[in-house]
Amino acid sequence: MESKHHYFLATKLPDEAKQFLHDWVEKYARTLPFQRWVHKEDYHITLAFFGFVEKNQLLKTAEMIRMQTDDISSFELTFKGLGIFGPNRTPRIFWANVFPSDPLFTLQKRMYHLCKRIGYELDSKPFRPHITLARKWNSRKDFSWNIEREIRTEEGMPFTFPVNEIVLYETHFQRTPKYKAYEIFPLNGY
Repeated sequence: MESKHHYFLATKLPDEAKQFLHDWVEKYARTLPFQRWVHKEDYHITLAFFGFVEKNQLLKTAEMIRMQTDDISSFELTFKGLGIFGPNRTPRIFWANVFPSDPLFTLQKRMYHLCKRIGYELDSKPFRPHITLARKWNSRKDFSWNIEREIRTEEGMPFTFPVNEIVLYETHFQRTPKYKAYEIFPLNGY
């Protein structure tokens, strides 16, 4: 029996950006008792989440995305800070975000509308670009911001990185890392 996987479309973070976030996590993880920290190879910014997809629909999706990315240029993003989703005292998700970016929002909007046309039922909440770092607060003490909320280099400078690809990821819940690139779509200029 063929196993069923969930799929999503995301920006791929380059290795240097993943390592930068991982180094930050290594520095602070002991003081933030979340149940699960995300593997550095799984860092990404989700553009559209599909859930389970039949094979023929997946092939059609990949082809349509490929045609829509031909004229999209690579761009840069800069890490901004940290945030949470869920209750302030016991957050579900701990994340890093990036400064607002017109190219990122344009890319997400374009992919969102394309996927809606293909027939996916997508989340209608506004796009909030973020990189999940950890899940599920795991302490009897309430979460508190006892760390610096901005993400900076050791020298206090912002960290900027290129976005050269978007990826159709396949989720493997029993593996670490759990996201596997099903198809990669290079952006122009890469």
